[in-house]
Amino acid sequence: MTEPDVDSVIVIDDHPLFRKGVADLIAMEPSLRLVGEATNGEAGIRLAQATDPDLILLDLNMKGMDGLETLRQLRAADVDARIVMLTVSDSEEDVVAALRAGADGYLLKDMEPEDILDSLRRATAGRMVISRQLTELLARALRDEQRPQRPEEAGLTGREEEILRLIAKGYSNKLVARELDLAVGTVKVHVKHILKKLRLRTRVEAAVWAVSSQR
Repeated sequence: MTEPDVDSVIVIDDHPLFRKGVADLIAMEPSLRLVGEATNGEAGIRLAQATDPDLILLDLNMKGMDGLETLRQLRAADVDARIVMLTVSDSEEDVVAALRAGADGYLLKDMEPEDILDSLRRATAGRMVISRQLTELLARALRDEQRPQRPEEAGLTGREEEILRLIAKGYSNKLVARELDLAVGTVKVHVKHILKKLRLRTRVEAAVWAVSSQR
């Protein structure tokens, strides 16, 4: 009998009690394993480079280097992990800034523990995760900017619309490639064209735009 896949997780957060709560939560899930904790951004970057985790949970408001700058430096260092913000801030400015800086998700600390755990499972599976109440906030922010309102107005090709539908379901490039039997590099090129046509910066914004444009 083969062992189930276990995804490694690190937590970067300057609140000891919250780190303890996350550790206890992860311990309840057989598919996740906590491999390290960091109390600030600088230590978190070093920990990520040393452990090469599958998932990083990152607080936004930390002393010293904040979560946004930590996120930017993690991406600049080519850290390949899924990075999910786990924070108390539901500010539109913070949500948009984090997603544009390369976050794969944005969760609020006041979510129910089982909802956080479910989101972490989906994140490690390559899915986008955003707290439900923030999706409408982000959609509103995108609507306030000038861009096409419908897919047909954007001039997307059939293949691009197909990929956009999968992005809207939260699929990563790797999952899109698997679903459509394409090379990951080909998917990346299509995503780049989609973002340019929609005048968006990130795939998460494209996902939210796609969902809101169907309403």
